[in-house]
Amino acid sequence: MAKQTIPPAGKPRKAVRSPRTQAQFEAYAALLKAAEDLQRGFAELLKKGHLSPAQYNVLRILRGAGPEGLACGEVGAKLIRHDPDITRLLDRLEHRGLVARTREARDRRVVRTRLTDKGAALLAEFDAPVDALHEKQFGHLDERQLRELKSVLEAAVARTG
Repeated sequence: MAKQTIPPAGKPRKAVRSPRTQAQFEAYAALLKAAEDLQRGFAELLKKGHLSPAQYNVLRILRGAGPEGLACGEVGAKLIRHDPDITRLLDRLEHRGLVARTREARDRRVVRTRLTDKGAALLAEFDAPVDALHEKQFGHLDERQLRELKSVLEAAVARTG
């Protein structure tokens, strides 16, 4: 049996990676750090309306759906970040009067969620501040760079299935 050596104290062991693997890891770490930093600013902004980023996203999705609204599963499929308990998320928004849910007459199994006037008004309050935040975060990039960034990120996600 080969004798295992322990590195001397103060000398951390480094992972042995190829330059390409190291670059992939560094890109991944930078992406996570950037996402965390950008999300933190967004979450701070939403605190003024007592909204989480997930709740804001649901309201934004429902505004885009129009007066016909969406079924719970359709809302969940459109979320930017997966939320395993979309029903509870909708419950909280409904409790605040920001969304309304109704059972469809044709198929009683389907429950439609719609944005209320109160939800639309709250969402509208955030339109200009969210635009200003995105300008602060991405205003230094021109349209070509923004399209390229989006394309690179979409390509990375497409590989994961």
